[in-house]
Amino acid sequence: MRKIIVLSMITLDGVIQAPGGPEEDTSGGFKYGGWTAPYEDEVYDKVLEKELTPADYLLGRKTFEIWADYWPEHADFWPGINEGTKYVFSKTMKKSDWKNSVFIKSVADIKKIKNSAGSDIHVWGSGKLIQLLFKNDLVDELRLKIHPLTLGKGKKLFDNGPIPAAFTLTESIVTPGGVIVANYKRAGEVKTGNVGT
Repeated sequence: MRKIIVLSMITLDGVIQAPGGPEEDTSGGFKYGGWTAPYEDEVYDKVLEKELTPADYLLGRKTFEIWADYWPEHADFWPGINEGTKYVFSKTMKKSDWKNSVFIKSVADIKKIKNSAGSDIHVWGSGKLIQLLFKNDLVDELRLKIHPLTLGKGKKLFDNGPIPAAFTLTESIVTPGGVIVANYKRAGEVKTGNVGT
């Protein structure tokens, strides 16, 4: 079984919209695109470089369209991005000129891919898709880069209520710029009890 790993740059208030640049995603009047730029440093770059290892990808349509316009010509920065299979969750889009793009349209399709042989599946961006994955308990790992700012508005990682789920912290560091890099793996059901007893 393949792991589905969500990799997100996130603010303290949960925003994941347009971390990479001002024009990346202005939907909803979002005006803070590129909010991660001030936090880049050598440690941050090494974390990102490690996350850009070859994999297969599960993407929502909007993220896929942004990627398909950019990454085919910039593979020198992200080795393997063109070779990895891009599974695109869309009910409207059915084809692309970007090689190794496969279009799917249901949770059953995602489960079939997850249960197939192959490399881990990375999910970047794709806020609505991530929420669907949370609701269906299909997220095996979270790799979060938590930035020390709030934006108030924007697409959020945990919108629309994920199911109750426990996670275990497997790795963490803090960059010189104050970004908390925290990796979690799924760890069963939520446990409760009385504090102090």
